[in-house]
Amino acid sequence: MRFVVDGSDVHAQPRPGQCLRTLLRETGHTAVKKGCDAGDCGACSVLLDGTPVHSCIVPAVRADGRSVTTAAGLAPGDELHPVQEALAGGFGFQCGFCTPGMSVTASTLCESDLPDLDRRMKGNLCRCTGYRPIREAITASVLGPVRETGPTLRPAQEPTTGNAHGVGRSVAPEAASRIVQGREPFTFDLPPDHPAARALVLRVVTSPHAHARIVGIDTAEAEAVPGVVAVYTHLDAPRGRYSTGRHEHREDDPDDTRLLDDVVRHVGQRVAAVVAESTEAADAARRLVRVDYEPLPAVFDPEAARRPGAPLLHAERTPADRVHEAHRNVVAAVHTETGDVDAALAASPVRVHGTWQTQRVTHAQLETHGSIGWLDDDGRLVIRSSTQVPFLTRDELARLFDLPRDRVRVHAARLGGGFGGKQEMFTEDLVALAVLRTGRPVAYEFSRTDEFQRAAVRHPMRVSVTLGATDDGILTALEIDLLSDAGAYGNHSRGVLFHSLAESTAIYRFPAKRIDAEAVYTNNVPSGAFRGYGLGQVILGVESAMDLLAERLGMDPFELRRRNAVVVGDDPGHHDLVWGSYGFDQCLDLAEGALRRGNGATAPEGWLVGEGMAAAMIATMAPFGHIAHTTATLRPDGTFLLHAGTAEFGNGTTTVLRQIAASVFDAGFDRLELRHGDTDAVSHDTGAFASAGITVAGKALHAACLALHRRMRQIAAAVTQTDPDAGELAGGGVQTPVRTVSWREIVAAADPDELSPEGLTTDGSEFGDQRSLAFNVHAVRVAVDPETGTVRILQSVQAADAGVVLNPAQCRGQVEGGAAQGIGSALYEEVLAAEDGSIANPVFRQYRVPQFADVPDTEVLFAETSDSLGPFGAKSMSESPYNPVAPAIGNAIARALGVRPYEQPFTRERVWRLARGLG
Repeated sequence: MRFVVDGSDVHAQPRPGQCLRTLLRETGHTAVKKGCDAGDCGACSVLLDGTPVHSCIVPAVRADGRSVTTAAGLAPGDELHPVQEALAGGFGFQCGFCTPGMSVTASTLCESDLPDLDRRMKGNLCRCTGYRPIREAITASVLGPVRETGPTLRPAQEPTTGNAHGVGRSVAPEAASRIVQGREPFTFDLPPDHPAARALVLRVVTSPHAHARIVGIDTAEAEAVPGVVAVYTHLDAPRGRYSTGRHEHREDDPDDTRLLDDVVRHVGQRVAAVVAESTEAADAARRLVRVDYEPLPAVFDPEAARRPGAPLLHAERTPADRVHEAHRNVVAAVHTETGDVDAALAASPVRVHGTWQTQRVTHAQLETHGSIGWLDDDGRLVIRSSTQVPFLTRDELARLFDLPRDRVRVHAARLGGGFGGKQEMFTEDLVALAVLRTGRPVAYEFSRTDEFQRAAVRHPMRVSVTLGATDDGILTALEIDLLSDAGAYGNHSRGVLFHSLAESTAIYRFPAKRIDAEAVYTNNVPSGAFRGYGLGQVILGVESAMDLLAERLGMDPFELRRRNAVVVGDDPGHHDLVWGSYGFDQCLDLAEGALRRGNGATAPEGWLVGEGMAAAMIATMAPFGHIAHTTATLRPDGTFLLHAGTAEFGNGTTTVLRQIAASVFDAGFDRLELRHGDTDAVSHDTGAFASAGITVAGKALHAACLALHRRMRQIAAAVTQTDPDAGELAGGGVQTPVRTVSWREIVAAADPDELSPEGLTTDGSEFGDQRSLAFNVHAVRVAVDPETGTVRILQSVQAADAGVVLNPAQCRGQVEGGAAQGIGSALYEEVLAAEDGSIANPVFRQYRVPQFADVPDTEVLFAETSDSLGPFGAKSMSESPYNPVAPAIGNAIARALGVRPYEQPFTRERVWRLARGLG
């Protein structure tokens, strides 16, 4: 058939049943992304004869004789459509995976559509931004620029450099124009001439049982399907065990997983892998793999799982495998006490107690997990993956397949979101097996249903909290009993358990404190790393109990926190934590002031109104060391090449790294090239998690740039025989009292051991052996309809202690995005499990990712602090905004209804039951 795409004729023959999305991508139009393939997310949106459609649910044959416009064709040549210009300049994206589809739909809107914008755009989901900058960009593209409403910077945080691209300025990402047009490549966006562009397709056979032993597999029929290259089972897999969770020290996670196992422990676990020439052949073959199962008893309740006689999931594992008590299904445990808690509680005039339950939440990043692998010209295994941790993945693949590390390369293009979910190795291991066995390129991409059934979810936790206090609100004791559902495999369960109980219980002064906590194996889908890393669940309990205490005392909740807040000089709770700066007091004042000023929506008549707040503290990176190596190179033409290992997935790290270099070298982005996310780039980088992009990678690059700046001046001084302290960077080189020494002269005069093929090179390293502390306070005013249980957020405000804000617009976006995810998990999102352990809602249509209409604008206010540890005084701010949101909303609902919710999410049904006194 013939059709037109972005003004060019296309001749193609669609396969029976093929959708337009896959046909467009097969013909090289990679601006069209895959987020769900069910018509729910809008990442694949195109214009079909001028009408926006989701191309994943349009049969390809319907494009015959018609015109298709992708984000790449909304404007002629390299020009941007007005809405794309607004999105690019107004920070209307973070990861950018949804942005091409968003711009396509928005390009059709006019002024009369703006009052109905939420409905018109509800088919396009964004998981990163919280929608405010997208809404403003669309409005600006129709009406012209809108008034900037934030973020609020304090005077000391105003830019201190005159460089337009330097730190302290809201510099748009270098890739902004490419992102809005869909031209920035993500994992599977390969050029047609790439050796892996026509890779073999890998599909998996999954278990229908929650717990079973495989007693036989017959692959003969599958292998006979035309186009099938291989079928792999547990008989073909390495015997070694590992964890899909990745950390700097692999011993942080349990070795309980095999690449393909003869025992399955949750519905959806992979059983066999089919590798074929086409998707159709792979799908046909996997339906023909015959598996003979011996069902085993299953357990889905973590409380039941640790009782005597419960089915054991990993009975052979030992503490040497980092499994605490396999005979009780306990992966990890914490049992500590400081002071005499029983005595302190008995002596406390006021005591409160409650038990809160959190739910499973899926990351819902729009780019699913996936990898492409091949052998390069030297026979090295190369994996291109949507991973936050390329170096840690490389190391584990080398270990698993008994390869030297230098024989494995892992690299990441831009990631379409992650939120911790891509700190796991879910696809790379199977791809590596297939590439090493076949010698051919192989691709494996999760479907959206795979994300629900096989990727990790947020740990569901039951958190019981008891607080004791004096009559004037001084805390006397804290008792926490926590039960975490690890699911079928341990993944991050050890780290999440320990982290969940760290800053959440150290933010206030407790003379006596007891913690009893366990993470338990069940036959549910595995839990893993997710933004906040367990803190959000425990903070829900602690901050809700604090609100209970404030109610009991008749005290303002802000004042109760002020009286008990940890302050500089207090023990921060861990040997490597230091008070690099302190902004908790400012955050309380800023959030309270904004809430008192109001400035929110008005409640409908008959609805009940309540205010709520909650606080959170977080360390600025992971414990036990987070390592980053970087290099900075001066080329003879005066441009700078920067190498960093960290990945970019919407966290804005690559922009801030460029800003750091721009500030040191007084250079614009046009003179800076950054290569990142590649194990060939630098010697090591722990990865883009624990909010370490600025505090570790940024600090390392700052060191490399300072070293290069110093060396350039030294060489120029030696050339001109002048004082190196008198030299400074100029337009064409280093200006000395004698003359300006050109960039080319400096490179030529360098010692040979200082030179790389690109030019004069220095390196910088950061080992992250000290961590500072950051604070967030969220406050809301909500309206509750007692007749329906509907909760509407009238006002949302978050005050953040981010140190010196290196890129205000990006940092504001991180806070807004974290708040939006917090609102989603507070009110809407829940991965539901059926009685047999299968996922009951494994698609977006049944799982409520917040849409435009669901997320109010959050007012963002920054405290005025400067951190002694972070580069330029900055602190991390990627994870922490999520943590206080749900308890703030829960506290507001309780104040509105006079009845407290204890089970998250606070859905309409649950709130309606509370309003009706039905529990």
